[in-house]
Amino acid sequence: MNTPAATDHGSMLAPYAANPAGTRGRQHAEPAPAYRSEYQRDRDRIIHSAAFRRLEYKTQVFVNHEGDLFRTRLTHSIEVAQVARSIARALRVNEDLTEGIALAHDLGHTPFGHAGQDALNACMKYYGGFEHNLQSLRVIDELEERYAEFPGLNLTFETREGILKHCSLKNAEKLGELGRRFIEKRQPSLEAQLTNLADEIAYNSHDVDDGLRSGLIDVEELADVALFREQYDTVRSLYPQLAPRRTIHEVVRRLIGCQVIDLVETSQVNLKRASPDNSDAVRHHDGALIAFSESMREKNLELKRFLRTRLYRHYRVHRMSAKAARTITALFEAYIDDPRLMPIEAQQHVNQLESVNGRDGRARAVADYVAGMTDRYAIAEYERTFNPAL
Repeated sequence: MNTPAATDHGSMLAPYAANPAGTRGRQHAEPAPAYRSEYQRDRDRIIHSAAFRRLEYKTQVFVNHEGDLFRTRLTHSIEVAQVARSIARALRVNEDLTEGIALAHDLGHTPFGHAGQDALNACMKYYGGFEHNLQSLRVIDELEERYAEFPGLNLTFETREGILKHCSLKNAEKLGELGRRFIEKRQPSLEAQLTNLADEIAYNSHDVDDGLRSGLIDVEELADVALFREQYDTVRSLYPQLAPRRTIHEVVRRLIGCQVIDLVETSQVNLKRASPDNSDAVRHHDGALIAFSESMREKNLELKRFLRTRLYRHYRVHRMSAKAARTITALFEAYIDDPRLMPIEAQQHVNQLESVNGRDGRARAVADYVAGMTDRYAIAEYERTFNPAL
């Protein structure tokens, strides 16, 4: 029976936007979706995945149990999707593809944020390493088990391309067509480019908010950072009697707004100058077309340096990161030495990969299990594994 397919507002898209009618397809062929575009189907599959739900209990900077109001990977991903969709609409590129990439970009993150990733990468040093971008691809291509006819989520090439933001040449050579752009130094789609920068906007702006809320940084310190100071001075001038908490919310809102406007307007100029006539022309363009102005780029770098020095290296964050690294390392070492400590399904995954790739396969399966944990599950597993009273 023939079923209607969604047009995805194709007539509203700019010629250089990704059009679902021209997708490079999926790894496993499927009938076209009814009443949805191919990219809408991707987005929906991501939202319904177990990996997406687990993001609720994976940390950004602060470990999940430190407070209910701090960002998690889930809230961050939703915020990135909101920022990215706004930019996509302004530039007349594909909003559904953009949203799918944004919602999936952190699916491969370990518990405990970057501290967890660094620890797991160290554990995997002799087994091919660990990188959250590649792990996100493993999650959507292999590890999600929801469909009868194929492993993973079977997403389109364009969504997978956007999720893989960076990749070493060694790893790119193993990825076929998906890795070719890293080897040939080509660009991804505009939707992927803008989502990458929307991630930066959301990450930096909301870390300012969480950092102030936690008391690890204060307004006086941030006043040395031009991008923050400009917005803070404006808010204080307009609303001198506003309560401190509402003042910060207003500043953060404006921080996001000024960056989005700069990104849209700079990118519009770039696109007009380059005049790509389709999405392939975007990929072959010499350099990214989605970009900040030079002035905004410098201000962004200043804010990043501040957050790296004053927030991410704060002793309280470092203390939690050290605990996280010990937890991840101890679990990995225990599981790789004795996979029977893992749940039955995880043991079966170990047996499957080990039968093909030996010790490397065992290590990869253990890494898959550890990376999929939430913060609180990792803490509980550590207690169950090493506390003799449990």
